[in-house]
Amino acid sequence: MKQYKTIQLQLKPEIEARLITQATKQGLSIESYLESLIEDSLKNQEEKSFSQVTTEEDWETALMNLINSPAFAVAPPLSDAAISRDSIYTREDEML
Repeated sequence: MKQYKTIQLQLKPEIEARLITQATKQGLSIESYLESLIEDSLKNQEEKSFSQVTTEEDWETALMNLINSPAFAVAPPLSDAAISRDSIYTREDEML
């Protein structure tokens, strides 16, 4: 039988609310969600960084790990205005 260690954390109310929201979205208990975040974080620390990637397969694996990381789950999507051609290119670009 597995033995687990209990760890207590004091969280800011806004952090707790975000964790609960994300856990609910994924259909997990807060405990399961936190466990998955910690496991993913530890796994990502052990994996190669982008600067150490040597093969296309390693690159794709590293990119998929980044895309599926919890950081992207809380990042707001960019607005249409933020990625419009007008916001990317400026008049200075036309002068080059």
